[in-house]
Amino acid sequence: MTEHTLKAREVKLLGYHSRELKAEHFAVVETAVAEPGPGQVLVRNRWFRVSISTRLMAEAGAEEVKGIPFLPLKPGDTLADGAIGEVIRVGAGVSLSVGSLVMHPLGWRDYAVLPVEQCTLIDAPVVDPAAWLGHGWTAYAALVKAVQVRPGDTVFVTSGAGAIGSMAGQIARLLGATRVIGSTSNQEKARWMQAELGYDAVVTREGEPIREQLARMAPEGIDVIVDMVGGEQLAAALEIVRHGARCVLLGAVSAELNPHSATLKAPVELDTFPLILRGVTLRGFSADEEAPEMFDAWIRQLALWQRDGGIRIPHTLVKGLVQAPLALQEACAGHLKSLVLVELEG
Repeated sequence: MTEHTLKAREVKLLGYHSRELKAEHFAVVETAVAEPGPGQVLVRNRWFRVSISTRLMAEAGAEEVKGIPFLPLKPGDTLADGAIGEVIRVGAGVSLSVGSLVMHPLGWRDYAVLPVEQCTLIDAPVVDPAAWLGHGWTAYAALVKAVQVRPGDTVFVTSGAGAIGSMAGQIARLLGATRVIGSTSNQEKARWMQAELGYDAVVTREGEPIREQLARMAPEGIDVIVDMVGGEQLAAALEIVRHGARCVLLGAVSAELNPHSATLKAPVELDTFPLILRGVTLRGFSADEEAPEMFDAWIRQLALWQRDGGIRIPHTLVKGLVQAPLALQEACAGHLKSLVLVELEG
């Protein structure tokens, strides 16, 4: 190592912890940055995403799962998530130019060295990091490819204030839904969802039973369910679906944020007979696995909707790498809304 070796910070997992994920379970450490080898680039990160799925991957015994774009974390590992940064050095055989802005999967660090094929060039004069790193494209792919929203539909979105849900409700409306209902944890978030995201009604976990709230808010039934929670909320929605209803399962927050231990198991008891008689479709869907081509379509469609003022990209912005572990803690505790982004200094 020479005095000219570039040094940078990254966030590492200190050890396994059950129950709640806390900021003190991580450490910001300084490391030497390697030079890019053949076919590699060195990127100075500007923004990265914070995902609650990190809690699931930071559990002892976590496994790599197809459809989940996160790798299991061992103590001492550096966290990783979607990021946007500027290429500052390139290795041999790389055609990407220094100064290019790219999206890649190695956030949670100041600098990333990675194969150029893991980078997506962002060729735009102005870049909105929330548009590129957000989960709007997941919601868009789910509502266009996995299920099709039709004019006049009543749509129910669980975890409607989350990274996917905060986009799914808006997209469902733009695709023709007449009534859009969401779910969230408390009344403060519910008011925000109605005022800022255009939800017609919101059920909350702090109110009366979910079944009773939902039946009152959707007296004529539900046509489309976009589910990120599972458990009680999914069961309640399926009880009042109309004939031909479509349900897309995108996540299971009830398992990922289990207060005792994050898990891949999200059991729920369903009465399947009415689902058969009503011709209901349930489909699990991973946009990363099944519809990667939809990302470019989403960026184009988003530009049109933004031009017409028909959509917002809500997000929580955190400044500085050292604040990222606390942001993850707060996101997992349900204290933050929508997409959570960290903006790096300089």
